[in-house]
Amino acid sequence: MTAVSKMSPPLLDLRERRTLITGAGSGIGRALALELASRRGVLALAGRRAEPLAETAALVAERGGIAHPITADLTADGEPDRVVAAAVEALGGLDVLINNAGNVRAAPLEDIDVADIRAMVALNLLAPVLTTRAALPHLRAAGAAHGNAALVGISSAAGLVGTPFYATYAATKAGVMRFGEALRRELYGSGIHVASVYPGPVDTPMMATTRAGADLGYGLRPVDEVVAEIVAGLEERRIDINTQLPERRAMQELNARDPLAVDAALAPKLAELRAAVSTHRSI
Repeated sequence: MTAVSKMSPPLLDLRERRTLITGAGSGIGRALALELASRRGVLALAGRRAEPLAETAALVAERGGIAHPITADLTADGEPDRVVAAAVEALGGLDVLINNAGNVRAAPLEDIDVADIRAMVALNLLAPVLTTRAALPHLRAAGAAHGNAALVGISSAAGLVGTPFYATYAATKAGVMRFGEALRRELYGSGIHVASVYPGPVDTPMMATTRAGADLGYGLRPVDEVVAEIVAGLEERRIDINTQLPERRAMQELNARDPLAVDAALAPKLAELRAAVSTHRSI
């Protein structure tokens, strides 16, 4: 009997794709915009502040891409629909949606203001759900036309392993993960590649207010390295793109085998960790 080899799917072609990136004013969002600009991407850049978006747009142009800034608060009523409509109008359609916008507040749960809890749920989870809902007809059209459409959710290492003092943040990022997984199955055969991304701590403005360092498991990776891995993973059509440092991957693996062992390993540093992360806020 002749063996039949299982062929890998063709690479996801990200050249000249029409892409909407949320949270594009800084950090991972800006770096993704620049990486796609090097592939001559045509980009819609959404974010709350006009000046950082304009800076990103200028950098995109320097890299050979085209950028259309869209100033918006995705947590406001109707804004996800408006942003998608504005992106489609500017780009002439939509091939890729990257749900990147996010915020964080770390502290013991009872010390976090209710407003900050609501803000995390609204931006980290509800906004990508509603933005995706608005974008799906356009992504379906692109998938049917060329099979290189993509839907990308930026989750977090915290979505894989619940870490102390990040309970609400972890819940929202785990939600992003399961949302993507369910939609991937829902969209099977549509020509839309669905991927979830799991960065560990990254050297971006979002991390500027934490005092936790490598000794507590929060060593920072350069944003350009992380984003290069994300885009390479997308081009390889990977569904889970994990950019964590080895020590955090080890904790993830231990958590899958023996979650109580993770509890015990974290316990001796709980007080130190609490003090270090309780300043962490980007809302």
